[in-house]
Amino acid sequence: MRMSDPKPYSIVAGSLGPRRDFRITVGLREGWDPEGRVYDVSEAVGAARRWMRRRMEEGNPALSGMAARAEVTYAWPREDGTVGSDREPVAIFTGEAVHAYLGHLPDDEIEAMLSELAIELGRALGQERIYVSFCDRSWILSNAPDPS
Repeated sequence: MRMSDPKPYSIVAGSLGPRRDFRITVGLREGWDPEGRVYDVSEAVGAARRWMRRRMEEGNPALSGMAARAEVTYAWPREDGTVGSDREPVAIFTGEAVHAYLGHLPDDEIEAMLSELAIELGRALGQERIYVSFCDRSWILSNAPDPS
């Protein structure tokens, strides 16, 4: 049934503020071997939900967002002068630190939450590197030894 005189929409009090988008990209194929286990994006969602619930149970704020499956494609130079290329399935967890709920938190606290969630996702999906971006910043988290 459609309302003949719907209520007008208005801006929710306390919801107007700067946009603070984020994205976490984590591989779904474990390890570097093409035959490595490929996780389903639902396993990334499960890890994110466990992290959210745990934070909320501890009385801490949590980020919410959307998860999607995608493929990253890349190329690299080989020592013999040829070029290799490959693709890899990834989960992308994206969203924004909504002003109405998280506007009171400074950027460094949001960044700390993003890193915490990224590590949770990386561990759940057997990844060495996780790529994170927030507003105009980005960083890579790694648990692999530094090659230098």
